[in-house]
Amino acid sequence: MSEAAAAFAAEHLLWEDQVPAGAHWSGVIRRGTTLRLTDPEGGANAAMLFYNYEDRLERYNMADTLKGQHTAFLTAGDVCYSDMGRVMCSITADTCGWHDTISGVSSAAMVRRKYGEASYQDHHNDYYRNGFDSLVNELGKYGLGKRDLVANLNLFSKVTVDEAGNMQFQTGNSAPGSYVDLRFEMHCLVVLSTCPHPLDPTSVYAPKPVALTAFDSGAAPLDDACRNACPENRRAFINTERLYGVVPGGGDV
Repeated sequence: MSEAAAAFAAEHLLWEDQVPAGAHWSGVIRRGTTLRLTDPEGGANAAMLFYNYEDRLERYNMADTLKGQHTAFLTAGDVCYSDMGRVMCSITADTCGWHDTISGVSSAAMVRRKYGEASYQDHHNDYYRNGFDSLVNELGKYGLGKRDLVANLNLFSKVTVDEAGNMQFQTGNSAPGSYVDLRFEMHCLVVLSTCPHPLDPTSVYAPKPVALTAFDSGAAPLDDACRNACPENRRAFINTERLYGVVPGGGDV
């Protein structure tokens, strides 16, 4: 990160937090706020979902996000679409370079089969959590549940697909200190889990923490790189700004 970017983030800092390894977190991130997720140790996985906080039937749509931007993974310059054709958040900075969109999250059966049994009764807070139940636990705080789970984003993880359709987890994708900035274009409920990626080949249950930093960044200007990455993004930004009654690239009315 450049000195200018670091100074801007420090000046506009709102709050900081850290999600422990193998834990889950949720919160409301307002339009014009950037959430920086940092991988302190390297090798983290942050399974994330986004919902319009004011109308939770609207949520992140993986298929439209990939189709609209002609990609299979996300990085700087890309945005996350909702199922209403709006931009939920934009990736304005990324030192990792590849974030998985197609692999989903682990289940209790998957974790038990891969890592063995470690129940809460026997291991207390060191029990083995899984991504599915972690996300459901957080969704329950907002009146949502299993039926509201959709295909998620896995920040810091890289999965490639060969010509035969085989999916391969790429180790070493995220180095210690890697970060990604998500600038929110809507008021969003953000739900995340730091449980291991479902395709991570490591045989030992060893999730990693993720640090969170929120700062006031303002909404996307007209010359924004994410807005202008493709015609589909420009239309999606217009749809978002109409929802909030703002002039494109301008401030809230």
